[in-house]
Amino acid sequence: MAAGEPGDLGVYSFRFLPQKTFQSLSTPQTTSRLRQWSMLGRIEAQAFGFDQTFQTYRRDDFIMDFFKDPNVISNLKLLSESSGEWITLGTEVKKVEAINVPCTQLSMSFFNRLYDEAIVRDNGYIVKCLDSFCDPFLISDELRKVLLLEDSEKYEVFSQPDREEFLFCLFKHLCLGGALCQYEDVINPYLETTKLIYKDLVRILLVCATLQQRVMNRHFLTLLWILSSVMFTFYTTVTAWGMCLNIFSGYLYLLFFLYQFFVLTLIYR
Repeated sequence: MAAGEPGDLGVYSFRFLPQKTFQSLSTPQTTSRLRQWSMLGRIEAQAFGFDQTFQTYRRDDFIMDFFKDPNVISNLKLLSESSGEWITLGTEVKKVEAINVPCTQLSMSFFNRLYDEAIVRDNGYIVKCLDSFCDPFLISDELRKVLLLEDSEKYEVFSQPDREEFLFCLFKHLCLGGALCQYEDVINPYLETTKLIYKDLVRILLVCATLQQRVMNRHFLTLLWILSSVMFTFYTTVTAWGMCLNIFSGYLYLLFFLYQFFVLTLIYR
């Protein structure tokens, strides 16, 4: 049985894909902004391939196999809290917890509510507020109040399912930044960088879905072609027989007369 077929419950195997790069993280504009937000060198994206079809019901097996795979252990990068340097995983993980992160949002209009609720002005400037703290973050504008303070009057602008979306998580991560973040006064740099990175990270999923849909469409069109061919053959056969019967019906009386004559001849012989 080939890997990935129904009934195949083998261990997932992974391979590191160092040739797969994420250009969104290395453009001059993104690099400049990440530096300003104290995130340059502290955000990393890596790609790994796997050998079986992913099944949702095997999510926990998939994650555990990932962290136990030798290729992952020797290549997956982690940022050390003590040294601030990137290190490899280096050891097997004993326990994991998988959390579903939806990627259903495909438009930046998702954030239009920030304008509608006067969190951001029409000219793109973020509305300021009195300083407060939500450890370890300094909150000095309405945007960070919406992102962090559950008792904020506008916190419900984004529902809990909205906040679980990968697009929102990425946006929030960039807005809050690192320890020495220099916040933006306008919203556009956050939105532009979020869009750029999001498209780069999730486009492979969209490509796979598109290819799968094309394969399904191709199979459907093939089925339609087969059905059309069968119907055409059936129609042609019936039409041909109909024409033959129409031609043959003109001779039925003659054949019946000849049959009767033949039978009478045999009787009187």
